[in-house]
Amino acid sequence: MLSWLAHLVAPLNHVVFVLGNDHVSWAEILGFVTGAASVWLTMKARISNFPVGIANSAFFLVLFATARLWADSTLQIVYITLGFIGWWQWLRGGPERTRLVVQPAPRWSLGLGVAFAIGGTWGLTLVLGAAHDVAPFWDALTTCISLVAQVFLNWKKLENWYFWIAADLVYVPLYVVKRLDLTAIVYVLFLTMCIGGLRVWRRALAGSDAYAPLVPVIREAR
Repeated sequence: MLSWLAHLVAPLNHVVFVLGNDHVSWAEILGFVTGAASVWLTMKARISNFPVGIANSAFFLVLFATARLWADSTLQIVYITLGFIGWWQWLRGGPERTRLVVQPAPRWSLGLGVAFAIGGTWGLTLVLGAAHDVAPFWDALTTCISLVAQVFLNWKKLENWYFWIAADLVYVPLYVVKRLDLTAIVYVLFLTMCIGGLRVWRRALAGSDAYAPLVPVIREAR
């Protein structure tokens, strides 16, 4: 079974070119393309961000597993699972199983998200340290912040962008250290697009006419 899987993903591990210390494979290139597309679609609040995001996580899963970055690999599996859940939530998670709309997050949920990020980082740092991870604290921190961001995105909460921005600020130097130079560049692009996404969603919530098609209905968070 494992040999069949390895044979299946082998073409994705083919090195296309070398960038600095990074031997760039098809998995990393396709991760770049689908990742950028996913963030752009999320900026536009289009539900198609989920299937594209799932493909992105699959490509990064291959990339990170090949590099033996087990924490990053496991996170991609979680992303794929949350991607399918979020896909359903955007379609049927609103009142009477209607589509979700962009909303501000309740304060209690933000507190819960921050508490999870802090507690999860502490616990996961211990686990990754025992597993001899290359950067246990930073891997744990980015993993926990990203999980909170994905959950807020699944519920179409504006604040998901703040968590993604925080994660990307750590991911960029982290992937440079891990010698994934193209991926580091990708995350610089992600960071820029996340800042843009935050601005777009905030304008939509403010009721700007230019963004009216983006958010047909805005409800106050309780």
